Amino acid sequence: MAANITVNRWRIIASIAATLVALACGTNYVYSAWAPQFAQRLKFSVTQSNLIGLFGNLGMYTLGIPVGMFVDHKGPRPAILAGAVLLGVGYFPFHIAYDRGSAHVSLLCFFSYLTGLGGCMACSAVVKISALNWPNHRGTATAFPLAAFGLSAFFFSSLGSLLFPGNPSDFLLLLAVGTSSMTFIGFFFAKIHPDPSSSPSSSDAAYTSLNSVDPESHPHGDDDEPLQHLHPRELRLLPEPGTPRRTSAAINSHSSSQISSPGYPSHSIDLDDDQARLSVDASHTDRLIPTSDMLESGQSHVDIRGLNLIKDPTFWLFFTIMSILAGVGIMTINNIGNDSKALWERFDPTVTQHFLVAAQQMHVSVLSVCSFVGRLSSGVGSDWLAKSYGASRVWCLVIATVIFLAAQLCALNIENPRLLLFVSTLSGLGYGFLFGVFPSIVAEQFGIHGMSQNWGFLTMAPTITSNVFNLFYGHIYDQQVTVKDDGERVCMHGLGCYKDAYWLTLAACAIGLGVCLWVIHYTKLQRSRIFAKEGGQL
Repeated sequence: MAANITVNRWRIIASIAATLVALACGTNYVYSAWAPQFAQRLKFSVTQSNLIGLFGNLGMYTLGIPVGMFVDHKGPRPAILAGAVLLGVGYFPFHIAYDRGSAHVSLLCFFSYLTGLGGCMACSAVVKISALNWPNHRGTATAFPLAAFGLSAFFFSSLGSLLFPGNPSDFLLLLAVGTSSMTFIGFFFAKIHPDPSSSPSSSDAAYTSLNSVDPESHPHGDDDEPLQHLHPRELRLLPEPGTPRRTSAAINSHSSSQISSPGYPSHSIDLDDDQARLSVDASHTDRLIPTSDMLESGQSHVDIRGLNLIKDPTFWLFFTIMSILAGVGIMTINNIGNDSKALWERFDPTVTQHFLVAAQQMHVSVLSVCSFVGRLSSGVGSDWLAKSYGASRVWCLVIATVIFLAAQLCALNIENPRLLLFVSTLSGLGYGFLFGVFPSIVAEQFGIHGMSQNWGFLTMAPTITSNVFNLFYGHIYDQQVTVKDDGERVCMHGLGCYKDAYWLTLAACAIGLGVCLWVIHYTKLQRSRIFAKEGGQL
């Protein structure tokens, strides 16, 4: 009992550290707070500015798979340390470029990519730590770092406006020093703390050894090595650290019946308490698709990753949802500053640059706070749906899509810059709902052990759509721009500067809503078929 209390205390400390690290990782979303002034000083077009911002997003998403595999196999903490270094190295050159007033776009794209990659590595690591430390409250546990990630832009934009009002140079220095130091401090406390009754004393060693097992390298026949009894097709279900022994026993009971099913040789597997953390399932062609409440109670633990993930139709449905909705959200996040600037310059041509900077930072803060609320609400809310009603967590994605639809409609009609708050509020909420629940869905559908690499696969989804939407926005905006004699680029058409870009995202959201509803129907059919095939017993 005392040991469990101590472990829970350390888990709470680890969760706080994970939240601190995540707070430093979401600074890509503060880009709109400084990008217009940065582009103005360096005489960049909106398309060039968007390209730099896009490379930050690409850094966050394109290497999600190798980063996830690294976290899954080597443990989360090295990724946190690497993230701290990359964030500092990535942001500092922007501070130098602003002071000098010149820099090559391609070089800035590279450093922007490093900031995204650093945030990706550190955030992926702390989400995995949170999921492993609290296996029975995974949605809530991951919601806190994910919510902090969404709150990052508000935190830094508020700090910047308080300490360095109207000074983009010092703000960029704050990003370089603040993000790297916060991540580095969190590195010392963000650790995995398994249940003392089911895990070795060294959590990092246990994590590495458990996740680095190569089942094909172990032949059958050695009774002293329980792993060597298991066929590669049987190593699909593994418990996570912190799973109580009674859960493992329940899984073992189910697994033994599956192993002796027709089509596979029977294996007599007798697991004692120490070995009970290795649970197996010999089904090769069919995987158990758990309901939300089943997963939370530990009755079934899927482990789908790699090629098996790519072959899974459900994965591609989720990939499509992520691609559409995240791409839509990123376009507004990266361009809310341009939206605000365009509306204010038409609404009141006498506005000062200081006022425009403050307005941009305000919208970034609203986006960030609403993203925080959305992430926390969908994470905790999905747990409530799953535990109380056995409902699919995908309903949170439906809510996110409806919110995004409302945001696009507002963006297409609002001409008064004071009402642009509706766009930033709804976009932040939708984006938060999307990312707050998705990691829990990944763990539920495809298993906790490959969560980081599977999440890495999904985070690649917005790379194409975010590029298309952002570059299309830049193209539309630049067509309306007038270049002054001093090289300054201005657009005085208000809503007309960017309206056509939101027609594209509105259509994309409508498609996304249809896919979300189909996923709910499709997974329900799958579960019904599995239930019927198992004779009404899972």
